[in-house]
Amino acid sequence: MKKITLALITLALTFSLGARAEEEIPAKSLGELLQLVKEGKLINKKANDQREKEFLADKSKQQKALDDARKMQRDEEARSDRLESKFEANEQALASLTEVLAKRLGSLRELFGVLQQVSGDTQGVFEGSIVSAEFPGRGEWLGEFAQSMGKSSKLATIEEIERLWFELQREMTESAKVSRFTAKVNKLDGEVVEQEIVRVGTFNLVSNGEYVSYDIENGIIKELARQPATRFVDSTAELEAATSGFVPFGLDPTRGQLLALQVQVPTLEERVHQGGTPGYVIIALGIVALLLAAERFTTLNIVGARVRAQMQSATANLNNPLGRVLAVYHENRDIDAETLQLKLDEAILKEQPALQARIAFIKIISMVAPLLGLLGTVIGMIVTFQAITLFGTGDPKTMAGGISQALITTVLGLVVAIPTVLLHSIVQSRSTGVMHILTEQSAGLIAEHAEKAGK
Repeated sequence: MKKITLALITLALTFSLGARAEEEIPAKSLGELLQLVKEGKLINKKANDQREKEFLADKSKQQKALDDARKMQRDEEARSDRLESKFEANEQALASLTEVLAKRLGSLRELFGVLQQVSGDTQGVFEGSIVSAEFPGRGEWLGEFAQSMGKSSKLATIEEIERLWFELQREMTESAKVSRFTAKVNKLDGEVVEQEIVRVGTFNLVSNGEYVSYDIENGIIKELARQPATRFVDSTAELEAATSGFVPFGLDPTRGQLLALQVQVPTLEERVHQGGTPGYVIIALGIVALLLAAERFTTLNIVGARVRAQMQSATANLNNPLGRVLAVYHENRDIDAETLQLKLDEAILKEQPALQARIAFIKIISMVAPLLGLLGTVIGMIVTFQAITLFGTGDPKTMAGGISQALITTVLGLVVAIPTVLLHSIVQSRSTGVMHILTEQSAGLIAEHAEKAGK
């Protein structure tokens, strides 16, 4: 029972001591615990009395604040009624004044509309014109002028109308000029350099022998990521150096669209890379065929010249096929004609491999190159169909790689095959010509030998 009583008293003490709830109660006996409970009750009574006084004081203040708020509400409602009456009166006055203004303006109201429309249209033209690169800030003024004309409460001054006229006339005049001015150019590396610009009407901007572009949105001049073909760039230096007369120049009438397309045109090196591995193999074979044809053409020309020189001399020279055939004839002049013919035919057959060496390989390359091009075409189409399977046909760029490989390899195969066939024909005809001379001279020697033997 003592333990239960002690627990109940401790619980009561915990609820009664608000400020001292977290402190440890040093009760050593029931008497001390009872005394602590008594003190806590007194403390709670004082706190409760204080709270009650504060509540009563706040209640009176809240009543006063409520009265003040109600009074303010009545004042504001009365003020709202007065302002509403005044607003209705102002609306009526404004309507009557607007009617008077409309009557006084008369046809000037149409002038506001025309000026606003012309200003808006002209602002669009200026924002899309490279003339703004030389005369910046024209579009902002036109925008402000168009907005002021839209309010119809302010008449345009003579100076503003004349300036609009001047800007229109200047745009037309500058579109027919080749002008020079200095401006800042944004380089590809982020550097901004001030340099001389040549403007060709409303079509192109040229600087330091290269084309530059005008960023309409940001109003800056930028260096192109890559220049168009050389035949277009060569004329820019001539244009910058010219002071009068006519200079051939690659003009872009679309104000940048054709130039952007020309910049995207792949170079010869890029086109070769588009062919991939089949393209590299075709080019390698073409180089090999070219070297072989050059070697055979040079060798056969030298041999042909020596054979023609040998034909003018009766003394056998062993540095040419005909001389070696003549040497065989001189060594076997005492034998019969049939045996001599066999000896000479053997000598000619010995010369044939050297004369026709590597010519057949040139012919093989001329036949293999188109087949490799066809192989590259098939590989490119496989890549294209794989892209279509994965991404569909919505974006043509996903298919561009395979199509490029298919077309470039076909072109490379034909480019290698056509001249290789011609080179093979040339060296083959030279080899055949030398062999014909050897056969002809051999037949003549046998006929001469047979004639002498018959006598």
